[in-house]
Amino acid sequence: MNTEIITDGVPLNEAKKALIMIHGRGAGAHDILSIARHLEVEDFALVAPQADNRTWYPYSFLVPIAENEPSFSKSLDTIHQVVVAIQQNGIEKENIYFVGFSQGACLALEFTARNAAKYGGVVAFTGGLIGDKVYEEHYAGNFENTPIFIGTSDPDFHVPVERVNETELLLQKLGAAVTKKIYADMGHTISQDEIDLANQLVFSKKS
Repeated sequence: MNTEIITDGVPLNEAKKALIMIHGRGAGAHDILSIARHLEVEDFALVAPQADNRTWYPYSFLVPIAENEPSFSKSLDTIHQVVVAIQQNGIEKENIYFVGFSQGACLALEFTARNAAKYGGVVAFTGGLIGDKVYEEHYAGNFENTPIFIGTSDPDFHVPVERVNETELLLQKLGAAVTKKIYADMGHTISQDEIDLANQLVFSKKS
């Protein structure tokens, strides 16, 4: 794998659970890792890939997918390689979790929806599925009740609520247990309430 990966928490070869943390545009792996101290993930391996030039794809997530190539496909492949590496350490998909903010939230949702399976859970702090519209034919599999939390602001300068709603419906069709919360005029940030819900709905569940 050519991508730089930053790890923290429990060493991968000792952990029973892993959290893939996907940073936003203009940020980095260390930035998203800093969120972990607010999450109930003390017994997790934390794995944060670093995007080239601090962006997973160059343009808005709402443009036609072809306009974000080849970066878009490369980024999906990066997340796939991270999942494979985690599995090679003996951690099953049902104990692999995802968290992302903004562009990272979009990528987390896009990857898991294209590869729906029973994961530990997905937390998307402000994000939606990627493309000029939601292409249902791009997505396959069954989440088997994987908990997914999506929090977002209304309005949000980058992520329209309409796309968040469309994303929720698609994820539910794929068998996810989706909780969506829309915050009035929150801004493009992560709120304490979102952290609390992520912990309650995704990270504190006993396995």
